Amino acid sequence: MKLKKLFLVSIVLLASLSLFASGSSEEKDTSTTKEVVDADGIVKPKEITIMVDSTVFTKANDRDSFEKRWEELTGIDLNIIQPDHDAYYDVVGQTLASGDWPDVILLNSVYYAGYASEGVLWDMTESYDKSTLKTRVTNQSIIDGLKLEGSLFGFSPTRGNGCITYVKKAWLDNVGLDAPTNYKEYLAMLDAFTNEDPDGNGIKGDTYALSSAGLIGKEAPYINYLPNFYQDAYPSFYKNDNGVWVDGFTEPAMKEALTRLKEAYEAGYIDKESLTNGTKDCRNKFYEDKFGVFTYWAGVWASNLKTNLIANGHDGELIALPPIKETETYIERVAPTWCITSSCENPEGVFKYFIETMLDGKDMQFLWTYGVENVHWSTKAETVCGNTYKDGEFHGLESLELKGTQYKKNHIDPLLAVAPLDETPSSLSKEIIDSATTFSKYSRPAQLVLSTDEMSQYNGDLTTLKNEIVALVVTQGMSVEDGMKKFESDGGLSWSNQIVNSLNK
Repeated sequence: MKLKKLFLVSIVLLASLSLFASGSSEEKDTSTTKEVVDADGIVKPKEITIMVDSTVFTKANDRDSFEKRWEELTGIDLNIIQPDHDAYYDVVGQTLASGDWPDVILLNSVYYAGYASEGVLWDMTESYDKSTLKTRVTNQSIIDGLKLEGSLFGFSPTRGNGCITYVKKAWLDNVGLDAPTNYKEYLAMLDAFTNEDPDGNGIKGDTYALSSAGLIGKEAPYINYLPNFYQDAYPSFYKNDNGVWVDGFTEPAMKEALTRLKEAYEAGYIDKESLTNGTKDCRNKFYEDKFGVFTYWAGVWASNLKTNLIANGHDGELIALPPIKETETYIERVAPTWCITSSCENPEGVFKYFIETMLDGKDMQFLWTYGVENVHWSTKAETVCGNTYKDGEFHGLESLELKGTQYKKNHIDPLLAVAPLDETPSSLSKEIIDSATTFSKYSRPAQLVLSTDEMSQYNGDLTTLKNEIVALVVTQGMSVEDGMKKFESDGGLSWSNQIVNSLNK
């Protein structure tokens, strides 16, 4: 891969460093620590600085205890920069613009491919091939899927997972319907959930069927929160069955998807605030029984949703739907990747002591999976959130941030790990297993899109325009035809064609 030197210049962004400075751990003096060279000739780092989102325990969830335990296991000082989840990638950009880069950074698929092509990320291919990870990973194709033109610039300890459609069973029972299997039945359910009395409060029409965090996703696979409307449409770049890169936004299927979304929105089936909702907004509305259909993450979230519904005084039984006939499959995203930046002074050491240890099968992997004993989990005989456990029975403790709920995992989802723990506690509920199994059975992997000069130059404006068109058509009454005309007249089609041509070179 031909890598370009990165030039990120912004005077305004330099002033924004204070946004994340408070998230760093206190600086530690390691100047007197003697350099350690291990048997492989690799220098053990004295200190590692990482930037990560809230998929690792946050301050509110006692991140300090996680950090302390990690340091006990490695003998290395760990500095954590952890911006607010919703602002994460804004702060990532600001950090890289400042020139003061962390050693390790967690990136989603879009940023991973882009920053790799710009020279921000260190090529870890050789280190991975020599590591114990390669022998421990149970499905090498997952790691191969992260390679860009044969080189590996990041590692993910888990599969990507994805979203599955949950339906409140009590709502189905109240309107006398079975779980839908096709789009016609799905629409009938949405209509009943909006216009009948699905919540059983004696009032018709005071609910809506579903809500989502945006009408189009911010990262691949983009359609994961509203798959039953998009169906076979995909609003970004993908390689079709003929092996040719195309922009799905320009294909006829996208017009049909916009029509379905527009009609459902105008019928009142979709939460009117979906355009601006965050995922937390949607979850809170779901817990408050304002809507009954929620397409959200498979696995652990099946239990989280149930627990929070019950905590709010509502029935917690959910049906995790297989994809409807027209959708055929859910899409599994490319997992976020842990990357070592090209400015890291000792990348081989950071790989061995940070990346490689993450899936050691032992104490470190257990820490990344479940957290810290007596802080996030326990085996003591006790009652937690109304659940009673015997001595020696593994269980999550009550969340420090969300009272009334229990911790299920830390960064690594045990159902998705690409290498197993040597000893796995039996703490997974039936709903977690059922949800994860259904998703795994009916999902396909998202494609990792390479970054090109044209992608870097045009895709930001192109994505903004696509989002604008979706909003105008679905929420503002613009016709699908006029939306596509605006897409072309505002430069979208030209940008799209230039990116497609570059991908097909």
